[in-house]
Amino acid sequence: MKKVMIVALALSLSAASVSCKKGMDKIGNAVLKAGENESQAIIDFNNDFLDSYKSSSRYIENIVKYAEAAVKKSKGETVYSMPVIISSMDYALSKIKEVPSGFEKDKPLVEADFNTYKTKKESIGKKFEELKSYITSEDYKDDKGAKAEALKKDIDAEAQAFFTAGENILTKIKPATDAAEEVILKDHPMKEFILSSKTLMSSMDSVIEVLDKQYAGGFNEAEAQKKYDEFEKVVADNSKKVFNVKEQQYAYKKTQFESVNQKASDFLDKFRKLIRDSKSTGKIPDRNIQEMDSAYESVLNSYNSFVK
Repeated sequence: MKKVMIVALALSLSAASVSCKKGMDKIGNAVLKAGENESQAIIDFNNDFLDSYKSSSRYIENIVKYAEAAVKKSKGETVYSMPVIISSMDYALSKIKEVPSGFEKDKPLVEADFNTYKTKKESIGKKFEELKSYITSEDYKDDKGAKAEALKKDIDAEAQAFFTAGENILTKIKPATDAAEEVILKDHPMKEFILSSKTLMSSMDSVIEVLDKQYAGGFNEAEAQKKYDEFEKVVADNSKKVFNVKEQQYAYKKTQFESVNQKASDFLDKFRKLIRDSKSTGKIPDRNIQEMDSAYESVLNSYNSFVK
């Protein structure tokens, strides 16, 4: 499953004092010069897009799987149950009214990719409904599955365009997002804990990338164990931190910070199980990768609650 890397925060600028930082790159200086409102607009866009991409990616991936099953079924192969597609309730996408000007020269490029992202998602949804009707009515008995093959080809191509646009957006907005993050966190009371937890999330994303590769291409115990050891150290370092933020308004964040670390520990439990179960066959079982996906989502949800 495609994982959307966490690259920004959902904190309010009112929680931090803004000051200039020497050595910022060109776009970073532009963000600082633009002030609080533009920085917040950049953070809001990034967070809303990440929320949209996360939910929509799962939706698109499931449609791709449905199309694969539809072709098999239309060709007379045994398909015990068709994948269930739950409509994407993408509230985050509706919150994005425009691409912030803080992205400067990259704004037109971001807008172009964003329009592609929206257009492809809508088109894939329509093609899925058409394919679903075709399968439900068993119209494939009339054309021997020709329409299913054509729709699958279109869905695959548009899904690739959708994911390419999404990744392009994340890459293009990162410099401005990082600069806006520095503005917000410059004097924030929770800066130490937020940044260390962000490091934890980045390390976990690295784990998932390796496991996704091995799930498709074969289990490599040495590589998996190395990733386990790296992530275990990051989790241990973050868990050792004493949440000593004195401001009363952040007192409730202590429990949320501890939840991030507990969920990360649970992720490690599932990781050890995966390594043990995969060694004998040289292949990661479906159930194990599914458990890792679920554990990942739990850490991600705890992290999002903590930084908001």
